[in-house]
Amino acid sequence: MASNDPAAPVRSDFFTQEKDHKKYNMDSDSAGTEEAPAIYNQEEESKSGGSEEINYHTLEWWQAGVVMIAETVSLGILSLPGVIATLGLAPGLVVMVFMGIFSAYSGLVMGEFRKAYPWVESFGDAAEVMGRTVGMGKLFQEIWGWAQTIFQIFIMGSHLLTWTICLNTLTDSAACTIVWGVVGLAVFWALNTPRTLRAAGYYSFASFASIFTAVMVTMIDVGIEKPIGSTPLAAARTIGFTTAFLSITNIAVAFSGHSCFFSIMSELKQPNDWPKALAMLQICDTILYIIVSVVIYVYVGPDVPSPALSAAGSHVVRKVIWGIAIPTIVIAGVIYGHVAARYVFVRVFAGTKHLATRTPLGVIGWLGITAILWIIAWVISQSIPVFNNLLGFVAALFASWFSYGLPGVLWLWLYYGKWFATPKNTVQFILNAFLVIIGLIVCALGLWCTGEAMAKDEGRDPWSCASNAA
Repeated sequence: MASNDPAAPVRSDFFTQEKDHKKYNMDSDSAGTEEAPAIYNQEEESKSGGSEEINYHTLEWWQAGVVMIAETVSLGILSLPGVIATLGLAPGLVVMVFMGIFSAYSGLVMGEFRKAYPWVESFGDAAEVMGRTVGMGKLFQEIWGWAQTIFQIFIMGSHLLTWTICLNTLTDSAACTIVWGVVGLAVFWALNTPRTLRAAGYYSFASFASIFTAVMVTMIDVGIEKPIGSTPLAAARTIGFTTAFLSITNIAVAFSGHSCFFSIMSELKQPNDWPKALAMLQICDTILYIIVSVVIYVYVGPDVPSPALSAAGSHVVRKVIWGIAIPTIVIAGVIYGHVAARYVFVRVFAGTKHLATRTPLGVIGWLGITAILWIIAWVISQSIPVFNNLLGFVAALFASWFSYGLPGVLWLWLYYGKWFATPKNTVQFILNAFLVIIGLIVCALGLWCTGEAMAKDEGRDPWSCASNAA
């Protein structure tokens, strides 16, 4: 697939020469083109050899946008008012807008990479594409693919932790926190039984409506309880480096949906619609983050709690808000669970009929994989029981790379040898090199700050029945 455009990405020769795509059931007859895996080109609800084939291309662009809003906005928005209170209004907003712009750009880079290699559906697959050029495709896939899955399991743990906070708040801590975690484990797993995101495209509306309504009710309540002007606001604050950078990692979590992006792209009916779905996500989440974090901070002041839904003054109203938030807590966690389980499932059943058809062994395998992943997530939720610390650790170790660093690496590899071919490429080289630098800084400094915060934290003990009610 040669091109005379100096700005065109450099394609690796091994794809056009070898066409060795047995792993993906590729059709190698169309020389010079990059075809999507045959596994995903199934007629929905068709039958083959007595087994029901699974159609993976089920999402319209707006459905994909809603799914991404559901999995991105859910937990991130709950920590942002506290971030503004910690950093101060001006620096908090600057960092928020800055991270939002770069996360949008990195999502476009991921779409550009997948357009060049349409069978990619995870960071592991993208790593294998790059690694093959140096004979290390399998190794790169193992490292990036499992890192992505581990990150998603940690996010699943964050949702289970939030679930226990919610249930303790609603029931006045009527049961042991560990018990509520087990109940959540069963609920999340049961909703993870579908094999595609088609259902998520619809019930994600409930998730978005849930978090939107919950934060709106919170803002109305704090506005009534604490009128503007009763608390002095800080345009900027002098705080310790550890506290400041932990707040930045929480902002990174708010824009950290990228680990699911390749998988969502792979389920689009029209892959070229990706920019529209991404724009829907980034416009909605950035505007919502700014409005909610500023309003709640203005009314509550420097003592705004995290999660922010606990800012409501009345205990009864607080219960109502957490009840409204249940769908987003659950649905967003289920989306991460689906993407993580799908990666493991593909690795286990690659090259078999169980991957594309609904066989008894495939069903048992899917149920078993989802159950194991949720059990691991439950263990994590009980081991790191402080909401901000868990989010900060996840952001530093994983979100720094999947949302910023690795998309920059993808562009640098895709355009290797063409970085300065045109003025546009030169600008993009600078942007993507900066993405890699952001990933390095957030990872290194974020891990150090999160570790220090965990060491100093005197909050809840891990594996405790004690209430963590908001």
